[in-house]
Amino acid sequence: MESLPLDGVVVADFSRVLAGPYATMLLADLGATVIKVERPGKGDDTRSWGPPWTENSSAYFESVNRGKRSIALDLSDAQDRESALELVRRADVLVENFKVGSLAQYGLDAESALELNPRLVYTSISGFGSKQGADLPGYDFVVQALGGLMSITGEPDRPPVKVGVAVVDVLTGKDAALGIMAALRHRDRTGQGQHVEVNLMSSLLGSLANQTSSLLTTGVAPQRMGNQHPSIAPYETLRCEDAFLAVAIGNDAQFRKLCDALGLVAMPDDPDFATNAQRVAHREEMVRQLENVLGARPAADWQQRLQGIGIACGQVNDLSRAVHYAESLGLRPVVDPGGGAAMQVRMPIDFSGHGSAEVTPPPLLGQHEEEVLAWLRDPEQQLPPISSRRDLS
Repeated sequence: MESLPLDGVVVADFSRVLAGPYATMLLADLGATVIKVERPGKGDDTRSWGPPWTENSSAYFESVNRGKRSIALDLSDAQDRESALELVRRADVLVENFKVGSLAQYGLDAESALELNPRLVYTSISGFGSKQGADLPGYDFVVQALGGLMSITGEPDRPPVKVGVAVVDVLTGKDAALGIMAALRHRDRTGQGQHVEVNLMSSLLGSLANQTSSLLTTGVAPQRMGNQHPSIAPYETLRCEDAFLAVAIGNDAQFRKLCDALGLVAMPDDPDFATNAQRVAHREEMVRQLENVLGARPAADWQQRLQGIGIACGQVNDLSRAVHYAESLGLRPVVDPGGGAAMQVRMPIDFSGHGSAEVTPPPLLGQHEEEVLAWLRDPEQQLPPISSRRDLS
């Protein structure tokens, strides 16, 4: 098998729930050896977050924990704590999302860990940082509210709503992985590890892009607009005969092409619609005229016809249709981890110079404890290839 970008990198994963495990799963997909440290008897909280359930835990847990080894350690137990400290000594990266400051009692805080292992990239994930917000619990749902995301999500005449997935956790996990990569590059040059910190609030604000820029430019907070774009039109969902079609028009030439396809040949020359700014100003009438034509045919027909002439559009799919559509484009959206585990969403990064990681199932609680502890006791010992559920007796 070809080497992967992070082959040889050992990650001590003291995180749980979503942001941290998502970050460490990305590292595992890139070839790192990830050792997930869990609480004896219970493990990661998400093992019990269902339905839906899998054969061995929950779909939630399995969505972000493939490719890892699991050991169960009670950090309040002296022997288990020594195993944890030895893991810190042997690791290249540590990821944790404990309450700020709580790992100090075990000698596993950033300062202590970096004294044990100066080359360590110690990564902390929190809800609101390590200063005034250190004591605030960091739940994605609450951060979507406090961070302004809900205020721009939903219809203008309806209550604010959250995004349909814990998107802030996912964004923070990606930020954590990016910070780890940069810190490893720094360590390669200097030999020095460091403390990397990310938090949900900052990751959300950093991801709001043009919406935050609009606030900083005008002093006016953006509001909910449903599926409409504040600066571009048409850039929204339009009703067809049977479903909605998302249409993204980026310039006047594309709008003329759209109108020609719909038989609205005079519309691009109408002063109310000739430029993007005018279309934004007269959006309601523009939408009415477009939907009068689109409503005569199914969304799938319009998608095929408009995509054929270079218009960016697509009907609103459910997740099942979305996966099938990605498969039809050759994107290979899912992988089979084997071992009787459910199918997994594939890591969305391809490298020309490396093969793909062999995807292995999310671990059972403590599944790899014996082999990992043997490795920690003997510096000359090598970790065997990660085992699958089929290897269990």
